[in-house]
Amino acid sequence: MPWRRAASMWSLFGVIAVVSSVLVLRRPDWDRLSDLHIYYGAAQTVEAARPLYEYAAANGGPFTYPPFAMLLLRPMVALPESAVQVIWLVGTIAAVAAIAATVRGAFPVAPPHRQLVVAAIACAVLVSAPAQSNLRFGQVSMFIVLLALVDAVGLTPSRYRGVLVGVAAAIKLTPLLFVVFFLVSRRYRDAARALGAFVGCAVLAAVVLPTDSWTYWTGMMLETSRIGNLASLGNQSVHGMLMRVGVSPETLPLLWAALVALVCGTALLRARSLQLDNQPVRAAVLVGCATVVASPVSWTHHQVWTVLAAMLLVAARGVLRRVAGAALLVVTVFSLGALLDDVSTFPGLQFLLENARALGAVTVCLAGFGGIAVVAVGTARRPAGQRRGWLRAVTAVTATLACFAVLPLPAGADPTFKAYTVTDADNPRYFYYCRDVAGCAAPSAGAAVRFGVVREKTKVRVNGVVDESVTRLEYRSAPGGAPRVIPLLDLHPGQREFSFRSANMAHGRLVAYGADGRELASFTDELNP
Repeated sequence: MPWRRAASMWSLFGVIAVVSSVLVLRRPDWDRLSDLHIYYGAAQTVEAARPLYEYAAANGGPFTYPPFAMLLLRPMVALPESAVQVIWLVGTIAAVAAIAATVRGAFPVAPPHRQLVVAAIACAVLVSAPAQSNLRFGQVSMFIVLLALVDAVGLTPSRYRGVLVGVAAAIKLTPLLFVVFFLVSRRYRDAARALGAFVGCAVLAAVVLPTDSWTYWTGMMLETSRIGNLASLGNQSVHGMLMRVGVSPETLPLLWAALVALVCGTALLRARSLQLDNQPVRAAVLVGCATVVASPVSWTHHQVWTVLAAMLLVAARGVLRRVAGAALLVVTVFSLGALLDDVSTFPGLQFLLENARALGAVTVCLAGFGGIAVVAVGTARRPAGQRRGWLRAVTAVTATLACFAVLPLPAGADPTFKAYTVTDADNPRYFYYCRDVAGCAAPSAGAAVRFGVVREKTKVRVNGVVDESVTRLEYRSAPGGAPRVIPLLDLHPGQREFSFRSANMAHGRLVAYGADGRELASFTDELNP
């Protein structure tokens, strides 16, 4: 019976939720809901009447959201952080279920099967990388998606429609793109209410936190470097992808703006068409994917919209759309760069694997949920066979150009590479090989370098010490790749330590040089224990 199958699926959702939460809570203190820890610490800072944007957690993470977000987060200090962690996990899981119920309207099923569909959507979203990232880090992204989705779909009362989008944008700026969507879709009152709510929230925050509000709106909001290394693979936005390709800092802003205008403009036109065609869920999800593409920073936990797009494609008509949806769903669940690291150093393929989520979001924005948007608009009145022919031709040309565009990427490119400095010395994830003077004793005679290797899900970390004969340490990601100089740090008296990370060391080589430039030691197999 349908209700039994639905009950079984909800039970599976509960199991996934419990297991995921337990795994999160079993993490070490320094790695448990680290973003929520930043929120909690920032709230304590405000409670103590200290500047909000001068706060930094023990791992160096600052508070990066608008001041209004702190008004909502500030009450959490009334509870112990451990209690807040549990409440946050439960709230995130509840938000996943609510998002599933909201998008259910796009799946045409008979009433007896609706709960089964909602439960299946909830399970798929919860196991995805974006949802798991929200749970692991204690992020607000799931709540932002829920607010914007409910409002854009039209589930809020008509007299208040747009307010939730404004509130979401006051917490995090990216939902402001929904205001543009309201304007393009001629939902002018919704756009006015969204802007009014956004401004009202900002004014309220300015009254309560005047100094912090001035600091944020007069410059802090543009300092994206505070958020982290934007070139890392976790940033699956167009901006991050361009940085990893190696676009020069001078060219990057103009090229990024042009691509964002093209991709988001196309997505908004397609979303308007879907909205007028009475498909509000697909329209809202498409705009959400555009926010992932447009933002300078789109970490994994921001990409819930892409998961929803994948599921809508799987449920669409046509084999091609379903296959595309299944492929996009695989990309959002798994890290292809990590799973296929043995081949990810080859030209072109490395780029595609490491930027698969960004490229998937861009493709959804350009193609909507079937057909390139611009072509679909221009051929709407042509015979069906002719429209399909044009779409296939454009798709083939686009795919061919994309392949040629990525092939020149050097085989040794490793955009996740980072060599750590003295400022990172207190982080146990980076410096784990030895903890004190005795443990970091210089290598024995004849052993110029001593190190340990830790393999994580999406990267490999190397940390060790060198003796006095080593004056330079270099790492190459692959044969022919450019050498990366590894800093030698005087962290303990008379001893030097080093630490770096790389996405893939299958073809890596670590080389130590003496004062005369002579190679003292090299390591390849040792990097892949």
